Amino acid sequence: MQVITRGEHSVSRRDISPSALKVLYRLKDAGFEAYLVGGCIRDLLLGLKPKDFDVVTNAHPEQVKQVFRNCRLIGRRFRLAHVVFGREIIEVATFRGHHSGADDEENTAPKLKTASLSDHGQILRDNVYGSIEEDAERRDFTINALYYSVKDFAIYDFANGMRDIAARRIELIGDPEVRYREDPVRMLRAIRFATKLNMEIAPDALTPISQLAVLLKNIPAPRLFDELVKMLLAGKAFDNFMLLRDTRILKQLMPQLEKIIKQEPEGKAFTLVTRALQDTDQRVAVDKPVTPAFIFAAMLWYPVELRSQTLLIESGLNEIDALNIAMTEVLDDIQRTIAIPKRFSLTMRDIWALQYRLTKRGGRRAFKMLEQTKFRGAFDFLQLRAEAEGGSLTELASWWQQFQFADDAEKLELINSLGREAHDRPKRRRNNYKRKRSSTPDA
Repeated sequence: MQVITRGEHSVSRRDISPSALKVLYRLKDAGFEAYLVGGCIRDLLLGLKPKDFDVVTNAHPEQVKQVFRNCRLIGRRFRLAHVVFGREIIEVATFRGHHSGADDEENTAPKLKTASLSDHGQILRDNVYGSIEEDAERRDFTINALYYSVKDFAIYDFANGMRDIAARRIELIGDPEVRYREDPVRMLRAIRFATKLNMEIAPDALTPISQLAVLLKNIPAPRLFDELVKMLLAGKAFDNFMLLRDTRILKQLMPQLEKIIKQEPEGKAFTLVTRALQDTDQRVAVDKPVTPAFIFAAMLWYPVELRSQTLLIESGLNEIDALNIAMTEVLDDIQRTIAIPKRFSLTMRDIWALQYRLTKRGGRRAFKMLEQTKFRGAFDFLQLRAEAEGGSLTELASWWQQFQFADDAEKLELINSLGREAHDRPKRRRNNYKRKRSSTPDA
């Protein structure tokens, strides 16, 4: 362990959340050890603004709750205390210990005393408490094993995290393969930290990822969605996607997309996805709103289109029915791995379905299309498709670009300039039966 004294580091209490400082001082005054830990210290040292502040202590969750009335306990895999200050939540964790079975802390409730690992080495239950030294060893990356104390305002570095921050290197604590098996999400975190902090993943931490990526299938689908959203909506979506592809993680998370990209590495699917991700990064950079629905719609569009075309050929369905069935099948398939919430999957379906309707512009249909609440998202999606494919889509996107900003007279002129195919209405099906005559004779 290295102790970096107050005069040797740049972390100041002025940059720390007042709520986090209250938690640290209250725990110290109650006779407990308490430190700020992990990402907040790392970010402050790098000159970044931390998203949140986490506290670690030797007090057990129940003891933390006794100190703070505004505290609630959460978690089953690892018990945590959340101290609530209005909209801000300070997460307080007890020092984690090594997996010593049921013989750990005497004061821990029996049902919380053991750790549980799966057959693959993944931690399923982790309520084992220990010392600060053990807690540091249990951290995932060296740059996250940094502890700041309000007792002496020093930083305690247990794993050469300061060295790796200076070298801009993502390094795991311990054997990388063992640590990835304990929690496969660490592979995603390694990629996210590397792109977020503009660092390189150390070779010994990068090499095992391709072989162990399959372990991500053991992670609950809702957790994978949350982790992917962090990677795709933080301004580094493009960089993260490229690393997901290169480390073969994409194959485990989205095999439908990976298969298409593998067949055409620089094809339309790759172009559509990367353009969508680059646009998202640009919007994040200027603080414009972004949504996971648009990104996932781009990632899964060509799997949906491919399935739709297969259904058209094999079953003889019309375009709308084939598209609806394809959308349902692709979404049902992805939900087994990534649990996309319904509020996003419904938006994705709207964007996809409107791609067909955007081709039907004759009569009043173009005017009605502008009234659709999802028109803007569908149009933006059409523009990305046009960039990826060119051809007739370029003309279609250009037409809609003009139409939506034209006055009424110009709109009518644009509609009148369309070819006959844009005016054709879909043929209605005729009912193939004869009306039955009444068996009762007329009076």
